[in-house]
Amino acid sequence: MKAVRYHKPKDIQVDTVPDPKIENKRDAIIKVTETAICGSDLHIYNGKIPQLENMIVGHEFMGEVVETGSAVTNLKRGDRVVVPFPISCGHCFFCQHDLYPHCESSNHKHYGPEGGLMDQKGAALFGYTDLYGGYAGGQAEYVRVPFADIGPRKVPENLTDDQVLFLTDIFPTGYIAVDWADLKGGETVVVFGCGPVGIMAQKSAWLKGAKRVIGVDIQPYRMEKAKKVANSEVLNAATDDVVEIIREMTEGRGADVCIDAVGMEADRSILEKVLNTVTVQAGTTNVLENCFSAVRRGGVVSVVGVYGSNYHNFPFGQFFDKGLTLKAGQAPVQAYIDTLIKLVEEDKVTLEDIITHKLPLKDAPHAYDIFNKKEDDCLKVVLTP
Repeated sequence: MKAVRYHKPKDIQVDTVPDPKIENKRDAIIKVTETAICGSDLHIYNGKIPQLENMIVGHEFMGEVVETGSAVTNLKRGDRVVVPFPISCGHCFFCQHDLYPHCESSNHKHYGPEGGLMDQKGAALFGYTDLYGGYAGGQAEYVRVPFADIGPRKVPENLTDDQVLFLTDIFPTGYIAVDWADLKGGETVVVFGCGPVGIMAQKSAWLKGAKRVIGVDIQPYRMEKAKKVANSEVLNAATDDVVEIIREMTEGRGADVCIDAVGMEADRSILEKVLNTVTVQAGTTNVLENCFSAVRRGGVVSVVGVYGSNYHNFPFGQFFDKGLTLKAGQAPVQAYIDTLIKLVEEDKVTLEDIITHKLPLKDAPHAYDIFNKKEDDCLKVVLTP
């Protein structure tokens, strides 16, 4: 089959590789009909999360069941399914507490309680380096799905692939960022980042009862998309003092909720890049620091942008003085996906309006390049095998 493989930083190729096979009685083989490039994939592409061996990447995918293991009784050949990105057993302590990204059973080599830099990680993730299980990802013609009796969800016949593809990751991720804040109604929610996850968080804020939703970015095309598809107010962090403006918009207090949907790959200065080398840090915490400043006292900061290392000078004093609540991590997609499918089916939210590029799988290297460089107003790429 053809598959998109990471070779080294900035080197993504479409290779011919062996077809996947059933390896466990709880496996399924999926023929991929659509797959997407996620901003998290760029962390691997840019070398922020190390990977030594060539690896099939991609964790946003859906398709048709072509084979199942003997223990998979909930799926049959021909079913259309969408697949959550965490690989989770469904039976361990964490899965039983709906904490699927912390599954104890899927990441056999590198799981542990510490959450270290190069070991003791959480659950396995599709196509997300050996640190997270080393499982082949979904940017391919076929993919093996472990624990297929727990993860994949059947797609309602009346919904297209485009309508449900983002239930794999970015919609649940944006949704949980808001859900963690436990909105009561009437809040001001600021989302730093108008990329795919940021826009999904903005859509989710309205669903959860926000009175005002503000998106922050530095790319005009992303801000325009947020205004158009999420009905958000937008601020340009490249030209505006966004923290002061947010305070002015909220009677001097700051926003009730600030969401970091950018993570470590935010823009940084040359000096910061030098300091990263000296301190062995990946990227920057600039956006997180802006969240701490822009949120009101007693407010909530949700972090769904990825951070891949520890950071010096973390503003704990400010965090303590303002009495903030901080929530962060990967989305427990399996715990939310059934509710979110209903929102799509009932036409309460539209997901596919963020797609800017649909390309064949063979064009994946070009797609990664323009997405990474933010060229051609590239916001979200969907690949079709």
